[in-house]
Amino acid sequence: VQLVESGGGLVQAGGSLRLSCAASVRTFNAMGWFRQAPGKEREFVATVTWSGDRTSYADSVKGRFTISRDNGKRTVYLQMNALKPEDTAVYYCAVAAGGDTYTLVYQYDSWGPGTQVTVSS
Repeated sequence: VQLVESGGGLVQAGGSLRLSCAASVRTFNAMGWFRQAPGKEREFVATVTWSGDRTSYADSVKGRFTISRDNGKRTVYLQMNALKPEDTAVYYCAVAAGGDTYTLVYQYDSWGPGTQVTVSS
């Protein structure tokens, strides 16, 4: 599966961005978003099952970010509201190795190249 993220950019604190991730083929596995800030390890942000009936979020983004997917378009989205400077990172889309709401990097086996999100204070 090839993945391509889009929608990143520069936004002021308190603003919003919507990230998209298009997959080259349909997948029935869970999909997720991770992020990596300079000098830090890649961390889990959000994940959604194939049907969209279950989601999971990192505590740091709960109530501000929403993950969703459109299987007809082979696309997963991350709506990010109330952005903070600490949300600044490269955001990666990934396909999980199975159907559950996995939260660990090694549980995902296909990754996009990433899109930069910068939140200014």
